[in-house]
This record gives sequence, C-alpha cells and structure tokens, in this order.
Amino acid sequence: MAQKATEKNELRYELVEIPKEFGPARVLVNDHKIKTYAFTQDDYRSWYFSDNSPFGKRIGHAAILANDLLWLFLTERENIVGLHAQEELWFHSPVFAEEQATLQGKYVDKYEKRGKGYVVMEAEARGEDGRLLIRRRGIENTLSDLGSVVGRRTAKEADKPVTGEYRKDVAPAEKARADLEPGTPIAPLVKHVTQEQMSVFSGAGDYSKNFHTDLDRAREAGLRLPVVQAQQQVGYLTEMLTNFFGASWFTSGWEKLKFIHPVYAGETVTTRGVVIRMVEENEVARLELEIGVENEDGVKTAVGWASAAVDD
Repeated sequence: MAQKATEKNELRYELVEIPKEFGPARVLVNDHKIKTYAFTQDDYRSWYFSDNSPFGKRIGHAAILANDLLWLFLTERENIVGLHAQEELWFHSPVFAEEQATLQGKYVDKYEKRGKGYVVMEAEARGEDGRLLIRRRGIENTLSDLGSVVGRRTAKEADKPVTGEYRKDVAPAEKARADLEPGTPIAPLVKHVTQEQMSVFSGAGDYSKNFHTDLDRAREAGLRLPVVQAQQQVGYLTEMLTNFFGASWFTSGWEKLKFIHPVYAGETVTTRGVVIRMVEENEVARLELEIGVENEDGVKTAVGWASAAVDD
C-alpha cells in the first residue's frame, strides 16, 4: 500500500529503525473476508465456499493473509510512500474458515542501491493452535516521486534472468506431475482488473485513499491512472499455482516475485509458468518453475520463481 504521506508518518529511509517489530495483530478469516478476497481476485474455487476441500473443511485462499502481512507495517504509519519491489512467500498450512490468525513482523534490514533506499520486511501468520500458516519477506522501495520510476523499468528483472521461454509443441500442463519435462508450460490465467476490485483489495472499504484506489492520489504521485497493488498480482499467480499443484501448494508452496512494470486499472493480464526442473528433497519430488505476469502488449509486469511438492 502507498500514498502521499506526511512527514510525521512517512516511510522515509532515514527514519526506519532496524530492527523494528510490529504486532501481534489478529485477523479473523470469516465468511465476509473470504468472499471479499474472492471478489478482488475473481477466484471462486469451491474449497473456499464449502467443506469440500482436501483438508476436510472450508479454507481460505492460499494468499488470503498475504496483504494483511504487508498491511501489518502500517500500524504506526497511516500513509506510506513507496513501491513494492519484491515479495517472497512460503506456505505451510491452510487457514480455516472462522479461524483467527495472529500476525507478527519486523523490519530486518535496509540498504541503498542505485540511489534508492530499500527496506526489508519479514512477517508470519499463525493459526489459533500456533501452527505456522504463511511466512513472507518483502522489500519496499522508499520513494517520494513515484512517477519518476513507475513504468520506466529502472529495476533489474531478477537476480537470475527469467526468460519466459517455453515449449510450443506441448499443451500447457493442468496438473503437476514429477515426469513433466523442462520447458513444459502450465495452464495460464487471464485476469481483467477492475477499479472496483482494486479499491476493495487496497483499502477503500476502510476509507483509505491511495494511488491504488483514488484517481486524484494517483495523479498526485505522477501516475496517469491508479495502479494495481503488487500483492494483487501475487494473488493471481498464487491462484495459478494452486490450480497446478493442488493441496500441496498450501503446505509446501514457495514463490518469489519482482515487480518490474505497472498494471493499471482496466487492464487485462495473463499469468504464466513454465517447468524448469524436478528435484528431490527428502525423497519428495518438487517441481521448480519460472513464473510471471504480462499485460496485453506482452510486457512483463512481474517475474520470478516458484516451487512445491508434487502430490502423490
């Protein structure tokens, strides 16, 4: 989340304390939260609306708490100026409907690179019984002039290149299998992003105005239109990976994304993934993938990697 901030609560690089702890905060994953998240992502899998899930009862979406873990860092700053540069998530257990999750996090590092200041955040969510649900590590670019960098591709795509290349002679794989050959694409998703979905996802229901929810705030930040929150793109990719890996994604999934180009309100994007290799860990087969999001012009907006165990 980000918007024009006052000096009092602005996330300015020089004011960030390392380490700095946040929480605990508690989030109830009730029927309203599940339905709201489903609307923002256009993801209505039956597991989220009935007890017909692989875990024996109704669950929340795999990434339903990811944005809450990001918002945890707003507890002392109502407004934040910055760009979400990188997101990394580890999935350990599903959260069940009507379960209250406890969230905690901290600033763990900050550094300067190419004249910009970056803040590293780590957080986790645990269930009512103390089990680990999800961990995240995020990096925020602490900027005040968003228009100077948004859309200008000033960041590198990734530590190691994500080529996006895949075999054209095989159909996309719908489900993970240990015998899938490198280069095999997985079934993509197409998402048309509406301003209504963006506004609900990024806090308009809590009367928050920011450059994701409000046209005036977007233009104050030098943007032509509100931009999709990076964490919303994470949700699209997580849905694709849930479709591919199934129940295993909730207990063994990992994804790491870098955000390299904006997605604006009203655009249509496509998520993509390609199998890179199969590895064995403790006699369990894991598939490693390159993943990403691209807009209608074929421009990559997010790139990264993912992996999870293959269900037997």
